[in-house]
Amino acid sequence: MVYSAFLETTKGKSELKEELDTLEIQLFRLQNNIKEIAKKSEVISIDQAGDDQWVVIYANKDSATCQIMLHECTKPFRGDWDSAIQAEYKNDHTIHIADIKGKENKGYGSVLMKHLKEIAREENVQYITGDIVERDFDHVNRLKHFYSKHNFDVKVDHQEQCGEIIWNEG
Repeated sequence: MVYSAFLETTKGKSELKEELDTLEIQLFRLQNNIKEIAKKSEVISIDQAGDDQWVVIYANKDSATCQIMLHECTKPFRGDWDSAIQAEYKNDHTIHIADIKGKENKGYGSVLMKHLKEIAREENVQYITGDIVERDFDHVNRLKHFYSKHNFDVKVDHQEQCGEIIWNEG
């Protein structure tokens, strides 16, 4: 009772109702999106992105590749992901990131990276690697920050416009 009185004094009733309605809609979409996604992919998690938005994390894996995708629950699932990490199994010890695609500055890359690392741990894969290539140099500082934040060793050769990233679970 004290908590609800506190909420009512810090937020108006209409603001609380709007938040509740938004949450209900996201929950309804989350439930329906999971049903649709599970028809073709492995649902691996439900998570929240940087803006506390609910997202479904799902994957398509085979012996050579692993694609981890994210769908935000502000809209119905229509078969397309909002962000994805595409990776390849180089050998029993290494997953190599081929590309990270999708919306920027929403926390989606961090959510996907967290789940890629979890997959690596579950499959006893010690390394996650990747290349920084010439087309990345218009945002190379953002990439360095992103990978460093996720405990990757980042090496960049600005003169040759190339680089590499390595994460070691060890």
